[in-house]
Amino acid sequence: MPGKISLFDRAMPVLASPNIAASLDFFAKLGFETHGFGDGNYGIAVREHIEIHFWLCTDRHVAENTSCYVRVNDIHALRADFAGRIEVGDVAETPWGMDELYVHDPGGSLLKFGQVTGRIVEADAVQEAPSD
Repeated sequence: MPGKISLFDRAMPVLASPNIAASLDFFAKLGFETHGFGDGNYGIAVREHIEIHFWLCTDRHVAENTSCYVRVNDIHALRADFAGRIEVGDVAETPWGMDELYVHDPGGSLLKFGQVTGRIVEADAVQEAPSD
């Protein structure tokens, strides 16, 4: 009996970009293969199994309030790779069991890269900051 075929393959985020060429140049710098379409109205960046698409949006506010999340297998190796290409912050440990790296593209979209760690901190164990 053959196995059940999955209905879903993968999701590709489509981010707003005030400047498709600038977005594609940035992702090329990060090691993505890039493609522009439609006289600068649409772009795609591809690296391994990940595709990130961009649509031209002249309202920068839209891009600055957009993000996508990409799961990775080795967040520290990715950080080291990116650090050789752009200025990048440290990996953050989250209470929801992920190590995450945050990058903003030139249009202002937030890219979150995360690796499952299994370290989950229950809400009751999180201490609130003292109030003044």
